[in-house]
Amino acid sequence: MINQALIDYQRIERAINYIGDNFKDKPSLDDIAKKINLSPYHFQRLFSRWAGVSPKKYMQYVSLTYAKEVLLEKNQPLMTLAYDMGLSGTSRLHDLFVNIEGMTPGQFKNCGDGLNINYSYSDTLFGNIIVASTSVGVCHVAFENCINVGVENLKKKFSKANFFERTDKLQKDALKVISQEKLDDFGGVKVHLLGTPFQLKVWEALLKIPMGSLTTYGDIADIIGQPNASRAVGTAIGRNPIAFLIPCHRVIQKSGQIGGYMWGENRKRAIIAWEGLKTDEEVT
Repeated sequence: MINQALIDYQRIERAINYIGDNFKDKPSLDDIAKKINLSPYHFQRLFSRWAGVSPKKYMQYVSLTYAKEVLLEKNQPLMTLAYDMGLSGTSRLHDLFVNIEGMTPGQFKNCGDGLNINYSYSDTLFGNIIVASTSVGVCHVAFENCINVGVENLKKKFSKANFFERTDKLQKDALKVISQEKLDDFGGVKVHLLGTPFQLKVWEALLKIPMGSLTTYGDIADIIGQPNASRAVGTAIGRNPIAFLIPCHRVIQKSGQIGGYMWGENRKRAIIAWEGLKTDEEVT
């Protein structure tokens, strides 16, 4: 069975990568469309449907130029940048309504022994995603092209838990945030995390990065009160188990380079640029 949403995202991903590598040359619509084997007309329609704007406008928000603008040209602290710009739309609710609860020491030690975990697989703007939840909260969100691989990775993490393929309200709420639906009556998402105290502290700090803003590993180390722990912070960020909801994609290198991402650097570029567009819409 053809997964059209995945095919569309993969085409957009290739376009994003091409734009990011060639934006200084100002490639034309024809140039970009040719790279992903679509006619200019069909590429324009697909891209505009995906991003909500034309490819020309999107080019203004590619991650490297956006990152450098924020990191090198802004004098105010990065962590307060978006607030100073007055960003406040519904698309930012996930920054304010995601709450972390750590698993008990026993659950941590025993790899989720006794937990019942529900999981489901969905299409999103940035590719296919697996979402899993306990009775307490969402415990796992990952971009996975293959459902079997996604389930296998989930079961490796919680090797002693019981698994059920079914969708529950916790997963639906998480998907509302990921899809950026209007959330006027939204009560928030609780995440139930398996991690060390240090990791939990780092993941909680990630929630303080406003949508449309970026920060560095060193800034996160400062926030948690361990300014010399940038490398350890980077390791903890790399093990973030909750894609998008805990926004590790908003952390880049001090140089302005995009840095790594568990679910692919091109996907990280796409999310950063898309969030830049959304916050620009709120301001204007």
